[in-house]
Amino acid sequence: MASITIQQVDKVYPNDFQAIHNLNLEVEDGEFLVLVGPSGCGKSTALRMVAGLEEITSGVLRIGDRVVNNVEPKNRDIAMVFQNYALYPHMTARENIGFALKLAKVPRKEVTKRVIEAAQMLELSEQLDKKPSQLSGGQRQRVAMGRAIVRQPAAFLMDEPLSNLDAKLRVQMRADISRLQRQLGVTTIYVTHDQVEAMTMGDRVAVLKDGVLQQIDTPQVLYDRPNNVFVAAFIGSPSMNLYEASLEDHRLRLGSHELTLPTSTFEQRPALQRYRGQNVIVGVRPEDLEDASLGPTPPSGTTMSCTVELTESLGNEIVIHFLLDATRADPGNPDPSDDTRHNNAVARLDPRSRCSAGEIIDITVKVGNLHFFDPDGHTSIWD
Repeated sequence: MASITIQQVDKVYPNDFQAIHNLNLEVEDGEFLVLVGPSGCGKSTALRMVAGLEEITSGVLRIGDRVVNNVEPKNRDIAMVFQNYALYPHMTARENIGFALKLAKVPRKEVTKRVIEAAQMLELSEQLDKKPSQLSGGQRQRVAMGRAIVRQPAAFLMDEPLSNLDAKLRVQMRADISRLQRQLGVTTIYVTHDQVEAMTMGDRVAVLKDGVLQQIDTPQVLYDRPNNVFVAAFIGSPSMNLYEASLEDHRLRLGSHELTLPTSTFEQRPALQRYRGQNVIVGVRPEDLEDASLGPTPPSGTTMSCTVELTESLGNEIVIHFLLDATRADPGNPDPSDDTRHNNAVARLDPRSRCSAGEIIDITVKVGNLHFFDPDGHTSIWD
């Protein structure tokens, strides 16, 4: 096992496009680190530089105590799992898993032993004599994992390994990969554009945008204390609702709506005092909105009237898209395929809510959970 250190690393291509800007990451021995961000943010480029498949323009890359900037990929003691499995179609699962060991001239008995052990871990024992065309997508991904495991590398590098699987299988494979990584204790860097994968799998998560590291921390800290508007909008599903607002003493004016902020809001965020009488960006997560008709009478200054535009019943909750008389802040939406950007706001409500499209309802805001950002720098307002 080994740590991975990325120190002041840049990547500039011959056409002068800079894909990575001054990247600094320290992946601890045995840690599962997830690199997440929208398409084109540089996460796969960063992973490929660690693997040696992309040259580093400047900076230092260490695996363990060894600087590997100019070390060939085969000599870096890493194993990579790709999005497209990269299996040899003419070989059986057994041959695919053991192929790298065969090339390394590992004794046949040792190869057999490691392949069998990996197959047992991955529940592939019954599939070892089948070729990739005879395996399901999930089984092929397990074979690719087995090929990495048998090498007993210092680190695993995984580049969106689950993106070709259906939704149900992705959930299962997320759990399997997390379990295997904990069992093996191998340092792992995992790349994905799916923030749900990132939040459920990583010991820590690094969020990238345009080749720049935005924040790195545990999943819960990213959710609770995002550094900026981009991280706030990217982490969480559905995305955080973000609006332009003005702060007037203990009142927050949101379009035609007015919310009363508790004293604890300013105690927890001392820097917010400086924004009294000024504009801010306010963020509210969909799960911090409730149907006011379902509970006891909400405190004064915590409700907003809105028009329901669309409802999505998911059994355990109802997701509603609604129109709110407030100006939505544009965080440079991290996922242009996310249709929630077309709606003014989104809430996750108790399934007992019976609201329907076209109806005007009162929404209760958990005002103590609001997030605040500087309107110019888009940075979070805390200390």
